[in-house]
Amino acid sequence: MKRTILIVYAALVATPAFAHLPPGEYGSFAAGFSHPLFGLDHILAMVAVGLWAGTLGGRAIWAVPLAFVGTMSFGFVLALTGLHLPLVEPMIMASVVVLGLLIAFAVRLEVILGAIVVGAFAMFHGYAHGGELGTAGALQFGLGFALATALLHAIGIGLGLGVGRLAATGSRFADVITRSIGGATATLGLVLLVG
Repeated sequence: MKRTILIVYAALVATPAFAHLPPGEYGSFAAGFSHPLFGLDHILAMVAVGLWAGTLGGRAIWAVPLAFVGTMSFGFVLALTGLHLPLVEPMIMASVVVLGLLIAFAVRLEVILGAIVVGAFAMFHGYAHGGELGTAGALQFGLGFALATALLHAIGIGLGLGVGRLAATGSRFADVITRSIGGATATLGLVLLVG
């Protein structure tokens, strides 16, 4: 089990060697879908949202990721309107650090507060997607990155539920695994923030 978790984690934090797909060459949907998958900051934040939701359990499993996707879509629309949103990149990096710390310290919030926290960060992620739209069609690009985001959330939820099942067996390592992933996420976020 530990080996599987380490392999999945290594795959998620590996930085691809190529940039986003050019919309004109690959189509708007494919470019949108690829966008969150080729940025370490986006991968870390979106998997962390799912992992945190999975560890919170109950309604948070669907409500917290849904709040992220919904508010991210709103941020995307804000970018398309040309409205200026300050501090976009620092807030994206801060989201990685904060979400990692929420996991590392096993912070448990009410579902609505958890949704508000991730939603606040999601707006900046969505705005960044809108700012990088290029020649892509907005609807197709938006659907692509929303689907990729949901899939990254699902990976995190799966990790959270898997660790929860491990904890149910009485294993003391479940909490260590979750907190370690959270700590590593926060650390990588700090490296990205100052780098």
